[in-house]
Amino acid sequence: MINALFVVPGNAKGVYQALSDDYSAIETPTWALLLAESCRSIGFNVKILDITAEKLSHQNAVDRIIEINPKFIVFVVYGQNVNAGTTNMSGAVALSSFIKLNKINSPIIYIGSHVQALPIDALEKESSIDIVCTNEGVYSLRNLLNLENINPVALSKVNGIGYRDFDKVILTPAEKVVPQERLEIDLPGYAWDLLPYEEKPFDLYRSPMWHAEYDFNQRSPYAAIQTSLGCQFKCEFCMINIINRNDNDPIGVAGNYSSMRYWPTDFIIKEFDKLIQMGVETIRIVDEMFLLNPKYYIPLCEQLSERNTNDNLRMWAYSRIDTIRRPGILNLVRQAGIKWLCLGIESGDKEVRLEVSKGKFEDVNITKVIEKVHDADIEVMANYIFGLPKDSKETMKKTFDLSKDLCTSGWNTYAAMALPGSQLYKTAIEMQYKLPEDYAGYSFHAYNTQPLPTEFLTPEEVLEYRDQCFTDYHSFEPFLNKIEKKFGIDAVENIKKMTKIKLKRKILGD
Repeated sequence: MINALFVVPGNAKGVYQALSDDYSAIETPTWALLLAESCRSIGFNVKILDITAEKLSHQNAVDRIIEINPKFIVFVVYGQNVNAGTTNMSGAVALSSFIKLNKINSPIIYIGSHVQALPIDALEKESSIDIVCTNEGVYSLRNLLNLENINPVALSKVNGIGYRDFDKVILTPAEKVVPQERLEIDLPGYAWDLLPYEEKPFDLYRSPMWHAEYDFNQRSPYAAIQTSLGCQFKCEFCMINIINRNDNDPIGVAGNYSSMRYWPTDFIIKEFDKLIQMGVETIRIVDEMFLLNPKYYIPLCEQLSERNTNDNLRMWAYSRIDTIRRPGILNLVRQAGIKWLCLGIESGDKEVRLEVSKGKFEDVNITKVIEKVHDADIEVMANYIFGLPKDSKETMKKTFDLSKDLCTSGWNTYAAMALPGSQLYKTAIEMQYKLPEDYAGYSFHAYNTQPLPTEFLTPEEVLEYRDQCFTDYHSFEPFLNKIEKKFGIDAVENIKKMTKIKLKRKILGD
């Protein structure tokens, strides 16, 4: 008997518009892999069904589910980053609704950032969801799988879940997350062997274009892995820490649950070794703050450098611009095979940046930090946000001008969104700002996206400027010259083809 089938839902058609065909990444499903391994480590039989990787239709998925006949169907709804969890609810709900129409009786559990942030709302709106887990769900899920009878009385004894008792939504007392001292015991790695593939492991997954140096041929095989969980910061635009939730407030705010946990170096290096032995050299380190705690990242980089003797690893990791300060550390990072750092610069205006970071963002010389990264032969994917509460036309232009001066090999700018789980979402509710009309609208790529206004700008002004800057930067001659020098003329041509894809926008009248 299969106790749990972990379903990784696909995006609703059109969320990424024409970019989804060739340019968006297909990530290995980090939390589905972690939860699957956690459950089978204590004796449960589990499988993974990755809708995106296998490009399954709803009917294909239902046929597979009927064949597997699991006790529980567990939808793990995150995304290419955790912020995409609400966006991916669109594809998830469409599939779970189709499952219910086909009279499959296995209860459907949802785990993911959206239901963690809004568990009551999710259960009230979505009849196809039977149970939600209100945090990362490790212990809640184990206790659910142990149930012999699945009814309201039995469910009431499982902490950390929400369910319906007739028409009434019930939230049980909050469940703890896995504590640091039990991380390698209760989250003991990744169920890599459960992932689908065609000819060789991980060949159905692909990296972002920039990670592969804008070369389609280098995007697969590809995998993503975490060495830590959570983040110690409380940025108002972010909802990463919602997985740590330990209360039952109707609207969860991630900043209330900020904490970090780390797997031991010797433990996590074994997971890297598994990937390398299976031929995966293009790897994303998913941690929100990889270069934060030298106690963990220095020994890991030292061990990775021993495995990167031919400089064959092609990895990237996240950091904030104000956490790269230890002298000489960047050379070790580069030796470890981390050839890209994805840096959250957010805004070129100090006042705008500090406002949403609650003073925790240290004022650093951004230009000098980027120069140090480039001097270490590490490329930068620079992340910016347009439409933060204090943004004006002048501050957004200041941010864009800074991005051109830095001239990084990767450039990404988000339109600020009221992501469920963030303080910006709760503020938007209180201020009665217009919110997206459906889950897909929480993606700034989507046709019906609905960014936030600022004190000085409408959502339309923010989005229009963001889209124009995307085209302008990727057509910027110094940027293209740098790409050609670093990666070759084919990379330049691939960027030009990508830039020709224009996203359609409902609020801009497209």
